[in-house]
Amino acid sequence: MTNTVKIMFLGDIVGKAGRLAVKNYIAELNERPDFIIANVENASHGFGLTQKNYEELLSYGINCFTSGNHIWDKREIFQYIDKADKLIRPINYPKGTHGTGYRIFETDKCKIGVINVLGRTFMGLIDSPWELLTQAIEEIKKETQIIIMDIHAEATAEKICMAKYYAKQGISAVFGTHTHVQTSDEKIYEGCCAYITDAGFCGDINGVIGMEYETSVNRMITAIPERLDVANSGDSQVNGVIFTVNILSGKAESIERINKQYISEENIIMKG
Repeated sequence: MTNTVKIMFLGDIVGKAGRLAVKNYIAELNERPDFIIANVENASHGFGLTQKNYEELLSYGINCFTSGNHIWDKREIFQYIDKADKLIRPINYPKGTHGTGYRIFETDKCKIGVINVLGRTFMGLIDSPWELLTQAIEEIKKETQIIIMDIHAEATAEKICMAKYYAKQGISAVFGTHTHVQTSDEKIYEGCCAYITDAGFCGDINGVIGMEYETSVNRMITAIPERLDVANSGDSQVNGVIFTVNILSGKAESIERINKQYISEENIIMKG
């Protein structure tokens, strides 16, 4: 057994196009990572996560699901989230909220702690995460040095500050989600913490962050609320990162972006 664990983190999965793209991507891998994490708050028609889609994504080989502010959009979440032992909601929802903000997972090689947190800038009322995260890290470190955080947030500065702050506490990785636009700033902070401001998203490549263009632009032009639908052009993408962590120290050793595109045969012909 090597002294490193290879982990994949996939950005926000958006609707059916995202689920199918992820299914294909994982099936095509020549070498499977030791552990796969995906953000799934938009996995069911762009808003929330149904139990059916939770089980579907589990069948693809994903080991852990993080989320964000949209995790509550499907009402059935309240009936199954406490039983969904691979799913995490943001840690800084008020005490008593259904679900849990972090979990420790066991692999063949090691234990891995995963935390989910919601940013506060432009994101509405939510509890301060700083003390909660410090407490969670202390608890997880009683069992493992490998700790990964998904910060679901709008502001890039908030994500960077949080990554630098918790890198000094020895966290292994901090990955941003929510904006659905992959950034090109992957790096390792403090010699231990793999980081990217936004991992991007998995879904239709021709819409507006995974949603259909026409309704998206109408909402902006008219300012009238209109139901958003998931884009379905036939072209999709998978965004994320793959990184390695030293099992003994919990320090990240490498990080690489994932940006895989799937163009349908019909659209290839049309563009040709």
